[in-house]
Amino acid sequence: MTPKYRKQMTVAIYPAHLNPVTKAHVEIINELKSQNEVRVLPVVFMLEGKEINSRSFPFSFELRKKMLKAVFGDSISVLSNYTFYAPFAKYMPPMLSPFSWKIKKQILEGIDTDYFTYTGDKAEGFVLKLYGLNPKIGKRKETSASYVKQKMFDAALGEETDWEDYVEPEVVKIIHDNWDVVKKFANSEDQTYRVLGMKFPSTGFW
Repeated sequence: MTPKYRKQMTVAIYPAHLNPVTKAHVEIINELKSQNEVRVLPVVFMLEGKEINSRSFPFSFELRKKMLKAVFGDSISVLSNYTFYAPFAKYMPPMLSPFSWKIKKQILEGIDTDYFTYTGDKAEGFVLKLYGLNPKIGKRKETSASYVKQKMFDAALGEETDWEDYVEPEVVKIIHDNWDVVKKFANSEDQTYRVLGMKFPSTGFW
């Protein structure tokens, strides 16, 4: 018997910082994967062949991938296609810089079916629209990763905080196993630039 034709699922592309992966991120991904094939693209910043990690971006791509896989297993793809290479200023201004178009090519690599990108940030959604990346702008969740991250840093400095309440148990374990990363950045300065809804490390920007 000839198998019935099965329509390819739309690909939902979720480019995000995910530093750390919170319950809000999990909620978004679960909503996306209910009707779509989901590809999560944790943003990566590279300088001279090494990933830049800082107070704003403490966890490496591999750790964030481990967090996502601990929750979702193989039900989603986690890819490093959303990678910027220093100097990051070369990606500006969007659309006019030839380097900025390379990001679109990276994001869409291997996609040959209908797709859309997801963001909860209106400014980022505007940029994604400029590039023709079919953005869907969702409602921003109440609890941001920055809020959870600050609670983690406070805990690393000896305060009693409830950061674990905002993170899935599987991710809590990974963070505890890598608590030295949290302690490393707990007292450091937040040196970032925000450009059109996107945060970049100041290190390597110029």
